[in-house]
Amino acid sequence: MPESLQSFYDIKTLAMIQHLIKLIWNKRSTHALVIIEIWASFMVLFGVLSLIVYNLSNYMQPIGFNYESVWKVDLRANQDTVDIDKKLQNIARKLRSYPEIESVTRMSSNTPFSGNQMSNGFSYNKKDVSPDHYVTDPEFFKTLDLEVIQGKPYSVADRVSKFTPIVINKATQQKLFEQENPIGKVMKKDKEEMRVVGVVNTFKAKGEFMEDKPAVFELIGANDTWNNNFLIKIKPGVDAHFEARLVKDVTAMVKDWGIEVVYLTDSHQMRTNLTKVPVIIFLVVSGFLLSNVALGLFGILNLNIAKRKNEIGLRRAMGSTDGKIMLQFLGEMWVLALFSILLGLLFAIQFPILNVFDMAAHVYISAMLGAIVVIFVLVTLCAWYPSRQAAKIQPASALHEE
Repeated sequence: MPESLQSFYDIKTLAMIQHLIKLIWNKRSTHALVIIEIWASFMVLFGVLSLIVYNLSNYMQPIGFNYESVWKVDLRANQDTVDIDKKLQNIARKLRSYPEIESVTRMSSNTPFSGNQMSNGFSYNKKDVSPDHYVTDPEFFKTLDLEVIQGKPYSVADRVSKFTPIVINKATQQKLFEQENPIGKVMKKDKEEMRVVGVVNTFKAKGEFMEDKPAVFELIGANDTWNNNFLIKIKPGVDAHFEARLVKDVTAMVKDWGIEVVYLTDSHQMRTNLTKVPVIIFLVVSGFLLSNVALGLFGILNLNIAKRKNEIGLRRAMGSTDGKIMLQFLGEMWVLALFSILLGLLFAIQFPILNVFDMAAHVYISAMLGAIVVIFVLVTLCAWYPSRQAAKIQPASALHEE
């Protein structure tokens, strides 16, 4: 295309956009409500899509461990304070004696998929991190099939060291050590010194939809009395009859204690449902607002067509094609949507800039782009049919009604 002809089309397009903006501005009081509705829909869509993109990004990362055949045995000593450590050790030996149980581990109360959380501040070389902190015995990694990708899991023999042995996950390594090899390095928790003996890749204790946060696993003390939760990995084919027998046997050992057996698969399902609830609520609200916007656009276009039949008829008489008539009405709605989106972007852009909710910037940017596409698709679909109706108006019909 010759440069002069391209310049002519550019000038013509610019003039058309200026004309559409002028039409919108002259009827700003009529369009104000629709602009607000589209803006509100954009903001809700931005929130919903941010939540969806965040959860999907997390879901694409592996959870890092196996929970399918694992039960949690939650023990509560209640008022008992006598020889708690010995009683817990006896219970551990009893659990390991069952042929139906493949492996047993004892750990702190923040078991996978539970609502409990424990975190502490750790530091290394003037760098600080507050990871999720788990206290476990050496069988933890075997019970959950949690692979140590660097170094080794801690063992009972590591207790002889003056440093408490710990295993960290990859997220902690990246925060504190970056490219440095963490094995053998000493981290500090307050004044306590802890030596890194191993690294695991991913450990998302709150489920697939949760972010892979920094985590530290500490070897439980030999005479520990605080951490009274057991995870047991069950062999295939074990049913509820064994569960009843297990509860009965443990209750006989510690009569005044409370005991509860929870399947990690059930806990995982509950955690997943809790993640889905806010997304569903936002989707319902978003659908309601988008329905209102669609009705508003239909109403405005039908009203405009009814009031502007003489203008449409005159344009048709002067040679305007069906396509040009449709493009004018579609263009007006696109400009209307553009005003609303620009207003919404002024608010939405603050989220990645201020790092709101501690989400990655790409989550917000993807949500913005997705919301823009949805709004323009919605506006186009809503404006298509009324624009076609306007394009079918004949000059004689318009002059007759006038």
